[in-house]
Amino acid sequence: MPAPPNGRADVLIAGGGFAGFALAIALRQSLGPHFAVTLADPDLARAGEDARASAIAAAPRRMFDALGAWGAVADEAQPILDMAVTDSRVDDAVRPVFLTFGGEIEPGEPFAHMIENGRLIAALAAKAASVGVNLIEAPVLDFVAAPRHIDVRLGNGTAIAAKLLVAADGARSRLREHAGIATHGWSYGQSAIVTTVTHERDHHGRAEEHFLPAGPFAILPLRRNRASIVWTERTEEAGRIVALADDEFHDELEKRFGLRLGEIVVSGPRRAYPLGLWVARSFIADRLALVGDAAHVIHPIAGQGLNMGLRDVAALAEAVVDAVRLGLDPGDATVLERYQRWRRFDTMTMSVSTDGLNRLFSNRSDMLRLARDIGLGMVDRLPALKRLFIREAAGLVGEVPKLMRGEAL
Repeated sequence: MPAPPNGRADVLIAGGGFAGFALAIALRQSLGPHFAVTLADPDLARAGEDARASAIAAAPRRMFDALGAWGAVADEAQPILDMAVTDSRVDDAVRPVFLTFGGEIEPGEPFAHMIENGRLIAALAAKAASVGVNLIEAPVLDFVAAPRHIDVRLGNGTAIAAKLLVAADGARSRLREHAGIATHGWSYGQSAIVTTVTHERDHHGRAEEHFLPAGPFAILPLRRNRASIVWTERTEEAGRIVALADDEFHDELEKRFGLRLGEIVVSGPRRAYPLGLWVARSFIADRLALVGDAAHVIHPIAGQGLNMGLRDVAALAEAVVDAVRLGLDPGDATVLERYQRWRRFDTMTMSVSTDGLNRLFSNRSDMLRLARDIGLGMVDRLPALKRLFIREAAGLVGEVPKLMRGEAL
């Protein structure tokens, strides 16, 4: 679609992933047809091609439902009905289960669903178009903030004056870099091998996380006897494994996957993604807000990276909608400060937690292994603590934005 005829937008969002589309839909639905929302991304035509899968926690699922997008993918989403945690070595004959979680936070409501990224992003893109979001297939090249607007130049030559620019353009955010916002953090020297397998037996909605010396090996259930694999190794080893011939890769995978679900076949592409912890020093600048991976990247050990980004979206949408309904400028510093205060503490808490978990479990120390196994066993015997962990994983602890509670703005 072309740019708005007057070259203006109330909010311009750079990035057409989960976060960008969800924010665009939320703002447009809540503020109506006179509130102009534009989303720019050079890869809009490939919005549904992401072969990876993601765990959508209960709170973000409630948000997608409130936005009217979940119904389009509900039949393809696999509920996670329970979860088991083991701590072992690759060559251990038996992997004792130290911790199990029931999968419901409310009767009939699982704490998470697994869904292929491409399906959900395609549904969000269709919903965005249907509610009148202006979609432009071009990148944001640069921008200059002025007192009452921000001048944005797109890769197709379009110039747009917006009141607020949102960077939802990923971990290597061009907008964050252009704004001069530094990040702090570190690489773990690990990479996550991601692929999909088809297996012989029914998984019954069970997710498994095997803590191995190199890092966690997660088996996440998908529809039709399939599972998404997130397999952590040292970066050099991950590169070697991904480059193996198909039969050799299968053998390495089977050593870690086990035989509980029968024979397995690799049925999706395999790729390795470097892992690290990176948090932007500020989530805001003049008329600019960072959301999702542009603001923070954490270790996937707890499966919370995407859900943290969607929580950013819900908080920013609520701050903007509240301000606009009071007649305020959506890009005003007070609006952006409210967003940053809301998300900063939660982000740092989750970052520290996932970093600690990774350091605790990704090592070969027998003493640490004994201590953590005792700890897991104790947690398994405390139902109230397990319920708290489930609600935390579901995104329902703390100051939960309205959309994450399933409420309209």
